[in-house]
Amino acid sequence: MTFSPRSIAVFDAGIGSYAIVDLIRSRARAQKIVYLADRASFPYGSKTKAEMLSTMKKTVGFLETYDPDAIVLASNAPSIMVLDELRSYSKIPIFGVEPPLRQAIQQSTSKHVAILGVKSLIESSELRSFVDRNADEAKSVRLVNASPLVDLVENGKFLFSPKETQDIVNRFMLDQDAINPDTDAFTLSSTHLPWLKSFFERSLPNANFLDPAEAIVAKLPLNKSDEDGHTRCLVTESTEHKAVDFQRMLDCLRISLPIEIVKID
Repeated sequence: MTFSPRSIAVFDAGIGSYAIVDLIRSRARAQKIVYLADRASFPYGSKTKAEMLSTMKKTVGFLETYDPDAIVLASNAPSIMVLDELRSYSKIPIFGVEPPLRQAIQQSTSKHVAILGVKSLIESSELRSFVDRNADEAKSVRLVNASPLVDLVENGKFLFSPKETQDIVNRFMLDQDAINPDTDAFTLSSTHLPWLKSFFERSLPNANFLDPAEAIVAKLPLNKSDEDGHTRCLVTESTEHKAVDFQRMLDCLRISLPIEIVKID
């Protein structure tokens, strides 16, 4: 089954990218959306660059069967590391996400900022090149591995155990503050991390935490007609990350979105 023209596909390795889906819907009520939560491949950030590209190629090929006008790769690590190469395998425009680094520097009083992301992104040469191109006005840019915090979102702990989640975030940010207390702006450079924004703000109330979603959606070819669109939610699953747990998170977030379990070969 395919959508009629003007659909946009959005995917990530789990619940993280739903915030982008929700923002698209708020900007364009008519937009038809294919939302894929690829939990069978979670986490993207633990893969090597070659593994990541292989996974992205299969996923984009799968989404092409839904005939979208555009595909949003709503994950920071593959967007920085393999997006340019991935685009050569598809005739459909593919949009990625990147750390809002320049915005973070602009909002920083101290000009000491940090990028929070998954391990593979933080350790990649591609991110270091990105920082070199975009951090000319910063005094320092720290690259921080926040992979353990991503797990708080994908396993639902941020919903079902908020006190424990806050304790974990507090300890994490206390360590960051000890490394450089002048850091006052952080990019949330995994699409999972914006779900923890309120926890970060409680932990470090004088700092700014930046979500890249606005910049992505501003680039998309949205359907701005007065019609009513709809969102189709596709979910892959693994032994560890079951579709039923994903549905439970949607229910807890009061997101009324029936899911369809799919497989990507």
